[in-house]
Amino acid sequence: MHRQLADAGGLSLDGLPRTAPGLAPEPPGWDGQQRGEPGIHGVPRTRRWDAVATAMTPGLRGDVVHFAALPDGTLVVDEDEPDGALTPLADALEAALEPPYRAEAVRRTADTWAVAGRRVEVVAVPGLDGEQAELVVSAGDRSLTVDGLRRLGHAPALEAAGVRQGAEYVVRASRLDGELWEVEATPL
Repeated sequence: MHRQLADAGGLSLDGLPRTAPGLAPEPPGWDGQQRGEPGIHGVPRTRRWDAVATAMTPGLRGDVVHFAALPDGTLVVDEDEPDGALTPLADALEAALEPPYRAEAVRRTADTWAVAGRRVEVVAVPGLDGEQAELVVSAGDRSLTVDGLRRLGHAPALEAAGVRQGAEYVVRASRLDGELWEVEATPL
């Protein structure tokens, strides 16, 4: 009776699909299971954006524009664009995301843009010259590099951002405007 049921269902007695005479059986999947069985299909990517929106924005020159919103809502634009031209993009994004954030907008049609933003941490770092900084604290050693050159001295605001990550950390910072820097701290 088992053989009749298996034959009627197109299975062999071990539960595997039968193949037509002369054909090789279908190879199993990566985990030894038959194809069509659920399995792991890769590691999900981390989310790049916290919010995405579209907006009508006439008057922008390029096809891609990058900008940051400071905590007070002031926009800092990476490319040369007319004053106020990014306001519709920021308004659309700020319906779901409060400043400070970093954003990228891409032209979809002549005046329609897609804009995406992610939250950032902004700190004031008075007295630090340069555009890019990196502070590494590991095993009691402290190293501050600004624009690729090692510096003596301290940057207390960068240290405060790093200490929240633990005793050993890396803080990377990019100047946004004046004394305001976008920082990313990572534990070691």
